[in-house]
Amino acid sequence: MLKSALLLIDVQKGFDSPLWGKRNNPEAEANITALLTEWRKQSAPIIHVKHCSVSPQSPLHPDHPGNAFKDEASPVSGEPEFTKSVNSAFIGTGLEDYLHDKNLNSLVIVGLTTDHCVSTSTRMAGNLGFDVTLVSDATATFDRKDAWGKHISAEDMHRVNLASLNGEFCVVKTTDDVLKAMK
Repeated sequence: MLKSALLLIDVQKGFDSPLWGKRNNPEAEANITALLTEWRKQSAPIIHVKHCSVSPQSPLHPDHPGNAFKDEASPVSGEPEFTKSVNSAFIGTGLEDYLHDKNLNSLVIVGLTTDHCVSTSTRMAGNLGFDVTLVSDATATFDRKDAWGKHISAEDMHRVNLASLNGEFCVVKTTDDVLKAMK
């Protein structure tokens, strides 16, 4: 686990906006912080990804304060940052080249949101040949409506996406599982 890079995806203030609706897993940021603290303690590789929306109305647009990283997950000196404008952390960012250049073949992924950028980045990482662990309780999402207008709870969205990814693109673990493996 020590050679795994911690990949934080879109842990940004804009996701605190009421615009997104009801969210699951209010402990996601605390779990992200616990993982980030351990990675820093062990001087293990940490990589931050920020979504820079092209929509001027989005809280994640670079002109809005919501584009900033959340305080508890802000990069410190030496931790690389990649910016993206699509759902994948690998498209147009240089992330894949960076990982190969640093011989980082294993990723532990956390962040927001489970069903969008986290899922897309996890799928791409798996397809690109990286060994991926996705931390279930260090990611979260929001309520959605399906194509027919039927409500889907954030928790259902979260569970279904984790189930779809597990065993195919990654291994899903909890924060405690990951922290125990690092000891």
